[in-house]
Amino acid sequence: MKAVICTNYGLPEVLQIREVEKPTPGKNEILVKIRATSVTSGDARIRRADPFIIRLIFGFKKPRRSILGIVVAGEIETVGKEVSQFKPGDQVFGTTGMAFGTYAEYVCVAEDGVLALKPKDMTYEEAAAIPFGATASLHFLRKAKIKKGHKILIYGASGALGTAAIQLAKYYGAEVTAVCSTSNLEMVLKLGADKVIDYTKKDFTKNGERYDIIYDTVGKSSYSESLKSLNKNGTMLLANAGLSSTIKGLLTSLLGGKNVIAGIIKETAADMNIIKELIDSGHLKAVIDKSLPLEQISHAHTLVDGGHKKGNVVITI
Repeated sequence: MKAVICTNYGLPEVLQIREVEKPTPGKNEILVKIRATSVTSGDARIRRADPFIIRLIFGFKKPRRSILGIVVAGEIETVGKEVSQFKPGDQVFGTTGMAFGTYAEYVCVAEDGVLALKPKDMTYEEAAAIPFGATASLHFLRKAKIKKGHKILIYGASGALGTAAIQLAKYYGAEVTAVCSTSNLEMVLKLGADKVIDYTKKDFTKNGERYDIIYDTVGKSSYSESLKSLNKNGTMLLANAGLSSTIKGLLTSLLGGKNVIAGIIKETAADMNIIKELIDSGHLKAVIDKSLPLEQISHAHTLVDGGHKKGNVVITI
């Protein structure tokens, strides 16, 4: 089968298309013929080995799992002999987590993995634009115990996590302030944001407003100033925290009276089914910046590295 191999850490050009052996599902696995995937910020960080600790976790000179990609949208071709939840022909979407492997024509996924049946009215490309941002934002908003009437500020509101977070926060009944660049203001308003702040013109930490939740999806807001913009007992969510911010957050939570949540998210099949229900009910929709063929995977990574994509960059296979 055709797959993208990460030959080394570095620039997008380290990603090369090769012919590799088609995987065979184990007794509790399903084989998915991938129709679309997406290039996430996490994929790009691993390709760059940024931060350096990635080398210690995933391989020092290059990733041990050479086929990157975590998002899958496709059709089940075959199933293992002990699989009972899915059958050949089922259309599914979800993530493979740290198993990676979705920059390819096929991938094997455990039956109890982070998968759900694809919404019938969604294309594969649209389905591939949902799981990464939605599972992450659902995780963090739950951790913050978001509820009706909460005031939430979403920093980096136009990316994969941010566009999902706006829609999820509105579903929970929160008042949403979205922070993004000038060119994305109209888009985030259409997604449901109640207020918008253009970070190129205004600093939200200087406007005197206080929020119950501040959700930094990109790791670019000022940690100390953001804390000052939280209400008493407010929560700051750091979806893209480095080691220093994670340690600061832990100390703040222990000593500072305000709650800071960072760390690795936990994805489940139950969450994917909730996300599917939200899609079916019209509360969550895909946001796609570009849809590119697998042959343009390096260009897709370049777009993600630039940090200005609107929603998701999707790869069709």
